[in-house]
Order: sequence, then structure tokens, then C-alpha cells
Amino acid sequence: MSDPEKREKGIAFFKKLTEGSDKAPSLNKGAMPETFANYTLEHLFGDVWQGDELSLEQRSLITCTLLVGLNREAEQRIHFPGAKNLGVKREQLEAMITHAAHYAGWPVAASAFRVLAEVWPAEE
Repeated sequence: MSDPEKREKGIAFFKKLTEGSDKAPSLNKGAMPETFANYTLEHLFGDVWQGDELSLEQRSLITCTLLVGLNREAEQRIHFPGAKNLGVKREQLEAMITHAAHYAGWPVAASAFRVLAEVWPAEE
């Protein structure tokens, strides 16, 4: 069952997260199964990301950390610029990647730094 309020919150957050990104996945009909798109908008972005216990910046940094540790480069291309949109500083992402290298491995950190340089050049 769809929750219109969560859906609207999810859509607004997704737009903020992916503003200016050409790497953002499409949530349009046909791009992914409708049920999964609904879960993404209503539950993940409309509910989980909306909690009061953590700020959006904290949630973003946690998400980016997990994506680095799991070596999910495609999703890093979405969430690194999204972190910037949410107020996370590039230096914070660099420090997180360096820290993650010691727990998740040097190769995943090297990959993450390449993705970061691609989607958020240092001079910006």
C-alpha cells in the first residue's frame, strides 16, 4: 500500500540528493520494477532517511562509508555528489575513505578516491 506523504518526502529528498547529477538512476516507470521504485521512494528516502536521530549529513556519510567498504562504485557515483548536495565537505569524504582503507582494504579506498576525483574534482 502506498503512503502519499512518505512518497512526497521521498521524491523531494531524491531530487535534493541527485541535484545536478547525470549519474542518478531513473525512478520513472520501466527503469526499475514499480514495486522496487516505490520501496525506494517511500521507505528508503521517505522514511529511513527522514529520521530525527541522525542528520542528513551523518546519514550521507554513513551511506558513503558503506558504499566504499562494499566497493560499490556505481552507487558512489550517485552518493558522493549527493553528499556534497547535503553539506558534507570533500575533506570529510577524503578522511572517511582513508579511515575505511584500514578496515575495508587499500584497493577499495583507491577505487573510491578515483570515483571521488571523477564526480567531485578537488578544485570545486
